[in-house]
Amino acid sequence: MIKMVALDLDGTLLTSDKKISPKNEASLKKITEEGIKVVLCTGRPINAIWKYIEQLGLTDSEDYTITFNGALVIQNPDRIPLAKKGIQKDQLGLLHDFCVNGGYPLDILDFEQVYPITDLTPSVYQKMLNANIEFTPQSFDQIPDQAYTKAVMATDADILDRVVTEITPVMDQQYHVVRSQPKILEFLDHDMDKSVGLKSLLSHYGWDFSNLMAFGDAENDAGMLQNAKVGVVMANGKPEIKRLGTDVTLSNDDDGVAAFIDNYF
Repeated sequence: MIKMVALDLDGTLLTSDKKISPKNEASLKKITEEGIKVVLCTGRPINAIWKYIEQLGLTDSEDYTITFNGALVIQNPDRIPLAKKGIQKDQLGLLHDFCVNGGYPLDILDFEQVYPITDLTPSVYQKMLNANIEFTPQSFDQIPDQAYTKAVMATDADILDRVVTEITPVMDQQYHVVRSQPKILEFLDHDMDKSVGLKSLLSHYGWDFSNLMAFGDAENDAGMLQNAKVGVVMANGKPEIKRLGTDVTLSNDDDGVAAFIDNYF
């Protein structure tokens, strides 16, 4: 029995102009009233998506969000962490060297702020994220020796296309590399993805993946689409992502989330 619906944002729940459509909003509020947990799953911090949480009314003490692609599960109204797991600074040295040699930008995120790495090519991540989160420019040597949620390359899509071809086998072993948007490439701890955070949250409620329906469209949704009892891929998703799910729905601009939910429940 499905008891939780997990939703990616960009390319999935959100339209191309970054809005939750009235149909999607109504369908999600309806299943929430019926006792099904709705959980937003994103690579962003919670501050960056708070308007969507408020729009859907996910502000009770038992409402949570999966942030940083699974690295942090956070309670919505009081911002209390339920589960968190990061990647250590020394593990990011390999990635930093790769960016130095390739002339690529890098932003490194802890659980509260972003560090644009100043000894590298300037990044456009702050402009792209456009969120209420502190940016603290630092060289790689200056950032604290602590755990981080992820590192991000934000640049032109054609540059990231090249980066993907240059990733070495050693980097593949060290990081879980996902293309969350055409202009954003993310480097997570090797075993980290949204399904890690969802597993913790499901356990919190006494449930497991057999109780989960997940919606997604991109590489950073792969884990939750594969693990969920019902994995729904948007029509705008890539063919290789569609093969990971159990179902395909309409596109994010055609109320695909609402179309599937209204038919299923």
